[in-house]
Amino acid sequence: MALLIESVVKVIVVFGIFMGCVAYMTLLERKVLGRVQVRFGPNRVGPFGLWQPIADGIKAFFKEDLIPANADKPIFILAPMITVASALCLIAVIPFGDKITLFGHTIYLRITDLDVGILYLFAFASIGEYGVVLGGWASGNKYGVIGAMRAAAQMISYELALSLSVIGVIMISGSLSLSVIVEKQAHMWNVVYQPFAFIFYMVCALAEINRTPFDMPEAEAELACGYNIEYSSMKFALFFMGEYAHLVVVCAVATTLFLGGWQGPFLPGVLWFLIKTFVLVFFCIWERGTFPRLRYDQIMHFGWKILLPLTLANVVVTAIVMAL
Repeated sequence: MALLIESVVKVIVVFGIFMGCVAYMTLLERKVLGRVQVRFGPNRVGPFGLWQPIADGIKAFFKEDLIPANADKPIFILAPMITVASALCLIAVIPFGDKITLFGHTIYLRITDLDVGILYLFAFASIGEYGVVLGGWASGNKYGVIGAMRAAAQMISYELALSLSVIGVIMISGSLSLSVIVEKQAHMWNVVYQPFAFIFYMVCALAEINRTPFDMPEAEAELACGYNIEYSSMKFALFFMGEYAHLVVVCAVATTLFLGGWQGPFLPGVLWFLIKTFVLVFFCIWERGTFPRLRYDQIMHFGWKILLPLTLANVVVTAIVMAL
């Protein structure tokens, strides 16, 4: 009974903090991009614009919810929910700290610890792609379908390289458990042993979550918003919540696999984990305001002919070095 109560409390706390971070990611991105582009971000709603995410949520909730006459209604409604749900499931296996003792009871700072945590991550990350594809297809709009097909091709292409980029870490750690991988980095972070794999992972992660310069599935200029063209109100907001949630997750996973997770001197482990994740999130926002969008043929060429061979080469070199 005590374990059940502990698990429920963990889920509620982590879910609340995670969704709060996702909501204020929108404010952070608009503020940072405003500075990059020499303009102000939101600064009217609340002090320093801090209430802007709340105002955006209220606005999205009360906007008119339109469903096209020729849409597949059940799938049209379900698609954005799949996108958000997959991101929420991913956070369940990420360890954000070691353990603490409260009232004589030891509490591990993670919702659950799976022996195959990395496989779990890739499985649910793949499910998130169905939300984008089904959303565009169920809209009954040709631009939505084109955006969905672009998204499917791009995600599949970069998911292969993304999977290969973490194999070196698995080989060094000798485990698929995220907690074990973090513990193995107590003396040296994996980014020291796998610097190129870290770079490959971050590039592939940007493509997986459709961030600039890989935001071709939306491509406002040529597809009028791509796969979510027919969405409005909260269903439209759910797609963006899913995108920001996946952004936080991929940065948290990068922290876990390459940057030592909660490992660090002086400060509490949870604080180290949050600092490292925030730095990576800031990088993803900064590069959005810095790099232009690539053409679709450039994206596919880069994924199949450059990233995939490089990640394969990294796996081979890692295996040779470990064997010697």
